[in-house]
Amino acid sequence: MASMLDGCTPWPEEFVDRYWAVGHWRGNTLDNLMRGWALQYGPRTALVHGETRLTYAALNRRVDRMAAGFRLRGLRPGQRVVVQLPNVPEFVVTAFALMRAGAVAVFCPLAHPASGVAELVRVTQAVGYVASSAHEAFDHTALAADVAARWPFLRRVFTLEAPGASSPYGGLSTDPSGCQYSPLGSIDAAPEPALAQSADQVAFFLLADGDAAEPRLVPRTHDDVAYQARAAAESVALTEDDVYLAALPGASPFALGGPGIVGTLSVGGTVVLAESPDPAGCLPAVERERVTVTSLVPDVARLWLDALPTVQADVSSLRLVQLGGPPPHDVSPHDVSPQRAVAERIGAAFGCRLQQVFGMAEGVFTLTGPAAPDASALATQGRPLSPDDQIRIVDADGRNVPDGEAGELLARGPYTLRGYYRAPERNARAFTADGYFRTGHLARRTADGDLVVTGRLHS
Repeated sequence: MASMLDGCTPWPEEFVDRYWAVGHWRGNTLDNLMRGWALQYGPRTALVHGETRLTYAALNRRVDRMAAGFRLRGLRPGQRVVVQLPNVPEFVVTAFALMRAGAVAVFCPLAHPASGVAELVRVTQAVGYVASSAHEAFDHTALAADVAARWPFLRRVFTLEAPGASSPYGGLSTDPSGCQYSPLGSIDAAPEPALAQSADQVAFFLLADGDAAEPRLVPRTHDDVAYQARAAAESVALTEDDVYLAALPGASPFALGGPGIVGTLSVGGTVVLAESPDPAGCLPAVERERVTVTSLVPDVARLWLDALPTVQADVSSLRLVQLGGPPPHDVSPHDVSPQRAVAERIGAAFGCRLQQVFGMAEGVFTLTGPAAPDASALATQGRPLSPDDQIRIVDADGRNVPDGEAGELLARGPYTLRGYYRAPERNARAFTADGYFRTGHLARRTADGDLVVTGRLHS
């Protein structure tokens, strides 16, 4: 994995050889997979957002032209670009276009504080920033101007809309520090020959949960993301007839590849993008688009369940609701967790199957199987997605604990990172000597082999 970015930790060669030998990693970059999907599913609908509908062929053309536009604007392979966009088609197009241009997206949550965005730019030495010019009354253009003045390597800002008149440089294309501002829609050029890229390169960075002042950046490679999304799609029997509603942020690991957006596109299904998880918009979208699969966190699922009698949308098309999210900090094995309480309502209210999921930006991913008995589906987070995921549950001294006892969950596998980006001191604490990731979560294994994630270690 010599082609990995400087500051990233590669998988050891023996594991690389193993993941290749069994077919987990197949050497295709995500943007090259997009080309294949366009050929295979060309006229089918890939993305829906309000009245906007994009076919696979049209999506790939937009990716091609935006990638050429980014390269024309000076973006070079390996350079980082912070992306802070809502669930709109431009989010998907931008993500794949940056990959096709060889640049590396740094996905940033919309709610991330301004100071945290500035720190992301600093840590990654990002040369570009993609955002709405303003979102929910927050002026991202003004934020970009402030960050560019502090960090001179940020020189290209691309806004979803033209910068507003209220922003510091609303009427200008370049600010006094030399940073260039461009509407994202103007990033369009005649497609160029494809770059030679390797699937073991970093496709994008995800931001792990934690303190915005000390960001933990997770490098995800084309190979590991493609495998996770493909395996997750297979685990829920996703087909081209499925319609996935991305109600959670598209840049979250759950909505991105569990199977999420990437997994749905990989089978020729349709992705419906919702800018907000608000049930007033999402439940009618389920009815209108005949959504079959979606993924929720407990708080959002509770809102949907409470709103269903009022909204009165027909949600009978749903066949699967995935439920995941961070576990509570302290739950006794004898207590009913908030997630369990919500899980027990979903099947009856939506008339569909429930799947519990535990996933992290770092790549750890477990889920209940489609044929799991109710006791497992309601009360556990199932089993690892990959047969090559290695899971340990250990005590404070690093010794394995017996089934039924709680301990810290450790993991390593074909989509679990081997190190945070440019964080040697943190990595020394977060990983064991033999490469297991210390998740910081407490879990226990049932007698049947299922995992129950019960809380988090106290820091």
